[in-house]
Amino acid sequence: MAWAAVNGIRMHYDSEGTGQPVVMVMGSGSRGRVWDLHQVPALAAAGYRVITFDNRGVPPTEECAEGFTVEDMVADTAALVEHLGIGPCLFVGTSMGAQIVQELALVRPELVRRAVLMATRGRSDTMRRALAGAEIALHDSGVRPPPRYTAVVRALQNLSPRTLADSGRISDWLDLFEMSAPAGRGDRVHMEFSAMDDRLAAYAGIGRPCHVISFADDLITPAHLGREVADAIPGATYDLVPDCGHYGYLEDPDAVNKIIIEFLRQEG
Repeated sequence: MAWAAVNGIRMHYDSEGTGQPVVMVMGSGSRGRVWDLHQVPALAAAGYRVITFDNRGVPPTEECAEGFTVEDMVADTAALVEHLGIGPCLFVGTSMGAQIVQELALVRPELVRRAVLMATRGRSDTMRRALAGAEIALHDSGVRPPPRYTAVVRALQNLSPRTLADSGRISDWLDLFEMSAPAGRGDRVHMEFSAMDDRLAAYAGIGRPCHVISFADDLITPAHLGREVADAIPGATYDLVPDCGHYGYLEDPDAVNKIIIEFLRQEG
């Protein structure tokens, strides 16, 4: 376990492997160790140094429950890169993590070589705003649903119909979700980021090579919203991974890791 004092907070991070650094930025409510199951081993074996970390709001990094912004998290990521002395480097982000990487490529392009943006979007639509508002209202009500109920809802929102129909696999997923429910006091702040402003026009200013990965069965960030990001970023490329939900990098890690590594290796 390693720690860095960055941007006014104490951040937990990990580093594995040697070679060109890849910084992996996780989505809302999840720890950086989620990458350890599939992505970190694959990237380390491919010859990269892989940096993962726990975002502001996710313990053991400081939770900052009093409030923070996406800009704070972008600055946190930049400060970690500078603390480690590894910029410019490669980035992989998913969901909120992809949003952070997109903004970093705009405001601190000198830190970014190229970036993979998974399960991403550049704006909120009516349904995504409604979902964010409903989750915030539930949180603020003080009602705490039973862990099993929360696990079932999480599975329905984040996994593909293929996984949901597999009795053996879905039992394991439900047990995992029940044991690993988000517990940080910063969760409430992360929920607000789902109702993001329309940033597609701004992304035309991203000048670093980017590759967008969408998942065909993603209900949280539908594939058409990821396609919009790829269309907005000059020269960005795009892949759609079938039979996967929002957690596609965990549902079909072999396909996702292959796409990531092939794109990172394109650097001349």
